[in-house]
Amino acid sequence: MQSPQSPAGTVAYLAAVGTALPGDPVDNARLAKTLGVNDEWIDVFIGTRTRHFARDLESGEVRWSLADICAQAGERALAASGVAPEEIEFVVMGTATPDHLMPATVNTVADLLGLDQLPTYQLQSGCAGAVQALDLGRTLITGGGYRAGLVIGGDVCSKHLDLDRDLSGAAPSDLVNYVLFGDGAGAAVLTSEPRGHAVAVRRVLNRFTGLGREPGQVIDWFGLADRHEDRQAIREDYKAIEESVPVIAEEILWELLEELEWSAEDVDFLLPPQLSGHMTRRITQQLNLPGSVEVSCVADTGNNGNALPFLQLDALLSKMTQGQRALAVAVESSKWIKSGFALEKS
Repeated sequence: MQSPQSPAGTVAYLAAVGTALPGDPVDNARLAKTLGVNDEWIDVFIGTRTRHFARDLESGEVRWSLADICAQAGERALAASGVAPEEIEFVVMGTATPDHLMPATVNTVADLLGLDQLPTYQLQSGCAGAVQALDLGRTLITGGGYRAGLVIGGDVCSKHLDLDRDLSGAAPSDLVNYVLFGDGAGAAVLTSEPRGHAVAVRRVLNRFTGLGREPGQVIDWFGLADRHEDRQAIREDYKAIEESVPVIAEEILWELLEELEWSAEDVDFLLPPQLSGHMTRRITQQLNLPGSVEVSCVADTGNNGNALPFLQLDALLSKMTQGQRALAVAVESSKWIKSGFALEKS
């Protein structure tokens, strides 16, 4: 079932985006030394050069919470948008790695931003969570009568990694979780009237497509009954992801184009899925939009989940000129969700 279309003449606009990456970039040589693995293997297998961590690699101390970096991103988005905090009427957040089961991290972020007496929503999902948050924010603007809201996405994946574990004999399918991911956050201010960058959100695609399909990734919560079990918090079927994501990405692209009645030649910018440096290059080639400019960041930021679409948007917005169009594609591989969105500069 499709997301509802905007009423005639009603559009949600992206006024500005803000992002936050914790700490200094960690290159492959430093990461490999910490983990006791070969840095050439990271480059060959993943193709990501640097990433950022909210956790200190030497001590294991968590230096920034998810709420901390999401609030930083929110502050930057608000400052860039020209929208005052008191104008914000809702906050929507997508994440796969909340700080706690309760309270919801979105409420801690709202508190840090000085926001009160407004609806808040937290959506738990992987890479599609940012798009789901955008979808809900757009719906609140176009159908709910709200004039301005804050949409946030972020993840702190490093808190799930056991840095004391001996990885010298780990299988690549296990080791990939240590070298693929990073931490980060992003936020966007949505408005009912053109403000700031005044980029119209023309379409959002958000559809579960995992019926009968095994999860590509599982992230566990541990409680008193099971926290001492000998299993990793993160398990990933990288082969299934490698095989399925390019196919799903192509389906998303053409579904969006068909629904928008755009041709491939109408797309000026492509924001492809950001799994890893190598995977992103492969997917972009397969999507085959030679007339579009690719907007990617994962090779420098690592796969930081729900932050990625906002990091791409941050790079995109200053490049778009009047009348230009952009398509973004994101795939949730934990239980398989198609997602994406279309933008047009007013």
